[in-house]
Amino acid sequence: MTNVPELFGSLVFNQTVMKEMLPSETFKALKNTMDDGTPLDMEAANQIANAMKDWAISKGATHYSHWFQPLTGITAEKHDSFLTPTEEGKIIMSFSGKELIKGEPDASSFPSGGKRSTFEARGYTVWDPTSYPFVKDHTLCIPTAFCSYNGEALDKKTPLLRSMEALNEQSLRVLKLFCNEAKHVTTTMGSEQEYFLVDEKLYQKRKDLKMCGRTLFGARPVKGQEMDDQYFAAIKPRVIEYMEDLNTELWKLGIYAKTEHNEAAPAQHEMAPIFTTSNLAADQNQLTMEIMKKVARKHGLICLLHEKPFEGVNGSGKHNNWSIATDKGENLFAPGKTPRDNAQFLLFLTAVIKAVDDNQDLLRYSVASAGNDHRLGANEAPPAIMSIYVGDELEAILQAIKDGTAYDGKKGQKLEIGADVLPAIPKDSTDRNRTSPFAFTGNRFEFRSVGSSLSISGPNTILNAILADSLRTFADELEKSKDFDSDLQKLIKREITSHWRILFNGNGYGQEWIEEAEKRGLKNYRTTPKAVEHYLDKKNIELFSKLGIYTQEEMKSHYDIKLEKYCQILNIEVGTMLEMVHKDIMPATFKYMNILADTEFKMQRVFSLCTAGIELMEKLNTLVNDLSNKADDLSKKHEETTAISDMMKRAHSYAKVVIPAMQAVRLIADKIEPLLGEEYKPFPSYEDLLFSVQ
Repeated sequence: MTNVPELFGSLVFNQTVMKEMLPSETFKALKNTMDDGTPLDMEAANQIANAMKDWAISKGATHYSHWFQPLTGITAEKHDSFLTPTEEGKIIMSFSGKELIKGEPDASSFPSGGKRSTFEARGYTVWDPTSYPFVKDHTLCIPTAFCSYNGEALDKKTPLLRSMEALNEQSLRVLKLFCNEAKHVTTTMGSEQEYFLVDEKLYQKRKDLKMCGRTLFGARPVKGQEMDDQYFAAIKPRVIEYMEDLNTELWKLGIYAKTEHNEAAPAQHEMAPIFTTSNLAADQNQLTMEIMKKVARKHGLICLLHEKPFEGVNGSGKHNNWSIATDKGENLFAPGKTPRDNAQFLLFLTAVIKAVDDNQDLLRYSVASAGNDHRLGANEAPPAIMSIYVGDELEAILQAIKDGTAYDGKKGQKLEIGADVLPAIPKDSTDRNRTSPFAFTGNRFEFRSVGSSLSISGPNTILNAILADSLRTFADELEKSKDFDSDLQKLIKREITSHWRILFNGNGYGQEWIEEAEKRGLKNYRTTPKAVEHYLDKKNIELFSKLGIYTQEEMKSHYDIKLEKYCQILNIEVGTMLEMVHKDIMPATFKYMNILADTEFKMQRVFSLCTAGIELMEKLNTLVNDLSNKADDLSKKHEETTAISDMMKRAHSYAKVVIPAMQAVRLIADKIEPLLGEEYKPFPSYEDLLFSVQ
């Protein structure tokens, strides 16, 4: 039986290991760097590097790598060995402070939105001491930021760290007004990772899964998820074995893997960790996705992280549980126990409400991708419209504040705010509304729109930034106040009234909400191009630059990269779809029709009234001709789209012209599949893929 406490973090150079292996003064200096950003001198850096190297070698490492998160959304690493030659022709194993602190990969080989050309290849990785190094595949991996020669961020970690610092600074300004003695505020995050498991042998026979990560064809099986017999059901033995191995590997790397269960769709599952500091959580989620795929192959499985791998059943998301806390352990999204604490909670809640309403476009942008567009608003995931769920009782309290009326809670323990002008807040009164994109769940906000394959660094950077901006506005106003309590009440009432439209506790899946949201003036950006279109709006550039999170140049590169990636994904999907039509589906159909014709000829000699075969052939003939025409139409529209030089116009053409043409091709192909004999089907069916892992 696994000794989990002994296993946990065994491949991580954490504070326990640091304390054991470093001189006390060096450990203290490193701790100051981790906590306060105090610079390290080179002597201390050399001692830390040497201790890291010795520890890593004891864990089987032969190489080290600056492990970073470029704008691809996945991780990158270049391995260098500890090997150093001696004058005697032998080697020693060495690792210096200089090598620990800074590396120099080729920045032009990663997406930069045109900021790095091949002749401007220099980019730097810089050690992030707040995220622990770890050993993976015989390599010491050192979490780092990645920036250009002139300091521009070329990764997802650097802006996240900047946003955390911006939120810390603005939160402390607000807390000071409440005489709160906190010295530091940090954001925490826990991501619920959904995924599918399919048999690797079947996966290898599906060109679309291999090339695109999702199925482009597939008739719905006779049974899907309509019986509600998958969610939380007993886990299949093969899946249990996978989950056990996955937990072991995650625990070794200090990842708090906590919960595992079946999700709503067949072959769909979820792993949820305990929350931790946002930048560490982002690193760990990237590691988790990599390890999930690697462990699956050991079990003859493939882990699919695409947001919508199968039509007709639920897609996969990554619920982003976001909160903020002080160095005193106080959760700023939790109602307090004193009048002052409750007033403080209400102000932070109001800041979130303002932030989400003012920045619907940024939140939608943060989760925009070709894959996630298939999932959002598909009666299985939150809509593309941003709104906040706060629960009925908390909404009633906010209503009372807005209207200036008394609130009389009907149930729940009440936490008295104390000031006569503010009502009571019920404790533990929020329910779970899974149709909401942004839900308050008692002591945190759950951002449910994040796609399963996405890096959580981007969404959390934007969450931190927009809240920091709201708090900055509030602090600017309240710091000038002569009557804090009175002005606080006025501010909260004014802001709740101004942003009331963003609160919605109802069914986000219904058509009624889409119509209601339009009346409220809420934004509904259904596609990635539409979401990206507003990213460079003046108010967004000012927000990020004022807080020091992104420069205008960095934002322009994000804009270009997001559009380019969207177009690249659709280009691959169209190419794969056309290849499957011409090389798999049509040949399989002709082969089956040939068998039917031969059989029908023989049957007619015996049974003169045998017409079933003829009717089936006529149906298949009509469908295959229609499929050929639809494929030609798709090819033509795709060719016209790729000829568009303006990337935004090209992306819109993919969304408005090419995707509908793809859907038309699929509609016909999916009608053909059920008519083919089992042995003549060109690739494994949905039934095979979704129900084969036992």
